[in-house]
Amino acid sequence: MMDKSLRPGNTINKMWRSQIAAVLLLGSWFLPLQLRAQTAVAPKQMGSLDSSEIRQLFFSALREKTVENLKHASELFERVIQADPGNDASLYELANLKKIQNDYTGAQPLLERAVAVKPNNEWYWSALADSYEKSNNINKLENVFNQLIRLNPNKPEYYFDKANAFVILKRYDDALKVYDQLEQITGPSDDLLGSRQKIYLKQGKVDQAAADVEKAIANNPGQIRYYLLLSEIYNSNGFGDKALKVLLQAEKIDSGNGMVHLALADIYREKKNNDASYKELTQAFAIPEVSIDQKIRIITGYYPKFPDPNAKASALELSRMLTITHAKDSKAFAMYGDMLLQSDKLKEGKDAYRKSIELDGQVYQVHEQLVRIELSMNDLDGAVKDGENALSLFPNQAWMNYLVGVAWAQKKDFNKALGYVKNATSLEIQDKELLSLSFSLLGDCYHDMKNNKSSDDAYDKALAVNPDNAYTLNNYAYYLSLRNEQLDKAAQMSARSTQLQPNTASFEDTYAWILFMQKKYPDARVWMEKALTHDKDKSAVKYEHYGDILFYLGKTDEAVDNWKKAKGYGDQSPVLDRKINEKKYFE
Repeated sequence: MMDKSLRPGNTINKMWRSQIAAVLLLGSWFLPLQLRAQTAVAPKQMGSLDSSEIRQLFFSALREKTVENLKHASELFERVIQADPGNDASLYELANLKKIQNDYTGAQPLLERAVAVKPNNEWYWSALADSYEKSNNINKLENVFNQLIRLNPNKPEYYFDKANAFVILKRYDDALKVYDQLEQITGPSDDLLGSRQKIYLKQGKVDQAAADVEKAIANNPGQIRYYLLLSEIYNSNGFGDKALKVLLQAEKIDSGNGMVHLALADIYREKKNNDASYKELTQAFAIPEVSIDQKIRIITGYYPKFPDPNAKASALELSRMLTITHAKDSKAFAMYGDMLLQSDKLKEGKDAYRKSIELDGQVYQVHEQLVRIELSMNDLDGAVKDGENALSLFPNQAWMNYLVGVAWAQKKDFNKALGYVKNATSLEIQDKELLSLSFSLLGDCYHDMKNNKSSDDAYDKALAVNPDNAYTLNNYAYYLSLRNEQLDKAAQMSARSTQLQPNTASFEDTYAWILFMQKKYPDARVWMEKALTHDKDKSAVKYEHYGDILFYLGKTDEAVDNWKKAKGYGDQSPVLDRKINEKKYFE
């Protein structure tokens, strides 16, 4: 791949982007005949067309090109060239049409003919250079840039382009000669310095590269960028001590230069001096001139080191500093919120996200993070308020619709929840996770609304999207068991959920209960005992279920003991009291 300066977007192609160029070129063949006869061009073969017909064909071709009828335009330009082989404007236009279609091989001979007809046309040579570059005919570029320099000797881009071609061909000394030639015209420049450095380093001439920069430092001792360049040359080539010495010298000259502190941080980190590295980072982060985006990249560089507490603490402190140094930038508070979230500081994270939104409410991801935190903190009113505010700005965000639906469902307002969750399913058809969660939540809502058919349909859709959604499998199975319906299907789904998430007490309890409903009491006992082993919350329901199972296994006293435990853990239902008092199972 060529260097950026050889790309058509930088230099050579800028000249022929304008439609005006095509119009200007018309003069090359509408000149009076006596004037054109003075050129060295061979006489044109007009064939069966006269000059006025050719002119009309050319303009017709331009019109077709303007309306992007490229095929017809190409045919018309070809007819012009057949009638007038030396028509340079048509050669150029047809070549450009081929380039538009990425046919650089086909464009080259046309442009070569065009420059033969008009060797002093800078546009033609530029287009030919682009064609050679795109087809990787780098060895042909030297002559093209020689011609461009001949035509426009004061244009630095042509010298850089020629030198870059030499670099690609590994003709490094020739490239350096071109830079010397350019320096005679423009004088020394940072571009020339940097370009020479690349060549010296490719040649392994580290000393020469360093010497050139040291010369620049001697001529400009207050320019910190040269110290940074010299330190990079040393550091990237294994001379860390020399790099450190240069940077310390730069720090004495300008202690408030953030880039120097960042470079020092890199050097110290490579030397395994983490304390010194972090100290330099904090100094850089306190300097507003160092861009916030660069600082954010540094913070995110800590991510791979998580969950190391030292890495988390460092990232958290640096992100806190962002909010001080860049107090009016929403990105600072968003980054701080992310780090607070990583450190399980949910309340502080929520405040940081709110501040970020206050500064700039147009970043959707921050809104979503805020609502997710509020849901995790069970701040349902906050989730509804902030979620609906976000949807007023971003109404087509499927995840936000789902999250607001979750909040309303938690608040037991299932009608409102249904509206938002249905929006989520209609807005998103690619995100399988979101679709599965949304259909599952619809199933939960419909169940609570006693709409069993819609609930089952929603669960079936959730499992069609993701057959291994353990929570959907568990909930669907449990609700079927409560209705004493499709127990075989419920048992299969529940068993699958315990495979997907083993040692989950609530899933094991569901499976035990379904086995109980199927009158498979010994198996039910096994799974209920697993549930009680993994239950950290001492669930009253599980102990009541265990008592029910034991009763049908003929262990009445043990059943009563577990029913009493259920009552002790908070179950105050009249049915449970009746079980205890009458020592008998009741539904």
